[in-house]
Amino acid sequence: MALLEVLKQHDRPVISHDIAHDLQKRGYDTSERTVRLDLQKLDQEGITINHGRRGHVLSPTGLAELRNARTLERIGYLSVKIDAMTYGMDFDLERRAGTVVINTTVCEPRQLRAALGEIVTVFAKGYAMGTLVALMGPGERVGEVTIPEERIGFCTVCSVTLNGVLLKHGVPTRSRFGGLLEMRDGVATRFAEAITYDGTSLDPLVVFIRGGFTNYRGAIGSGNGLIGASFREIPAGARDLAGQLAGKLAAIGLGGFLEIGPPGCELFGIPTSEGCCGAVVIGGLNPVSIMEERGDHVTATALSGFLEYNRLFSYTELGARLAAMTGLR
Repeated sequence: MALLEVLKQHDRPVISHDIAHDLQKRGYDTSERTVRLDLQKLDQEGITINHGRRGHVLSPTGLAELRNARTLERIGYLSVKIDAMTYGMDFDLERRAGTVVINTTVCEPRQLRAALGEIVTVFAKGYAMGTLVALMGPGERVGEVTIPEERIGFCTVCSVTLNGVLLKHGVPTRSRFGGLLEMRDGVATRFAEAITYDGTSLDPLVVFIRGGFTNYRGAIGSGNGLIGASFREIPAGARDLAGQLAGKLAAIGLGGFLEIGPPGCELFGIPTSEGCCGAVVIGGLNPVSIMEERGDHVTATALSGFLEYNRLFSYTELGARLAAMTGLR
């Protein structure tokens, strides 16, 4: 795979001598002869193409092989990213200042405007993470996302913000999976679908949104639908403190737990580890599901980066802010 990586970095054929030199710089104890033998096998398998004295290049099959290998290497990447962002945010609950973790959805202004009424209802019914949002214009950047021309960024609070605040107060949180919570008559009943964070390189809620599995329009209409949520575990001894902190976060618009279960008991059909309490958090990308359910495909990025708390505003101002930014009413 390292040899394929070397070939991928070049837009021309590469000779075995140069490949061996590059691999040695990366710490691989290999020789030019070994590289030649490896290339012979790769040529036979159709992974590389021999251009004679000019050297070798990757074939389309080789490129696909490299992509597949990278995917396997990224399994569990999301779990690592959650931990890194939990440690990285510096929000101070008492001062109400510092950075929080956000999700960013890139869309056309008209898409957000068309879905605005239903998005507001998602927040009003408590099916979103907190009550705060932000808007970004073309050229602005948050983490790995840059807003392109003729698009806007719709930012919502990521539930990992809750992890970060709990950790800073001595409460470790284990994020186990993201899933779809079934609503019946407006009441959460059970998890209908779930993807573990340790087994994916994509955020589960993004997968469910893109796949058309959510049903927010049903949840805000008849009260029967499927909404995004995540399942966490906290130490049983920290249950009261976690509840208090989550309550303070909810009071300032950052959202809290939907429910914390008793120690060692299942919650919404999910068993909890011994010595822990299960805790369910509403998904931060939930309002974005409305646009997808309307048939407007958007680009949603979970855990896109950190944003200063003072950049956020109430969802009730979203219409006016959008009009001021784009002229759409």
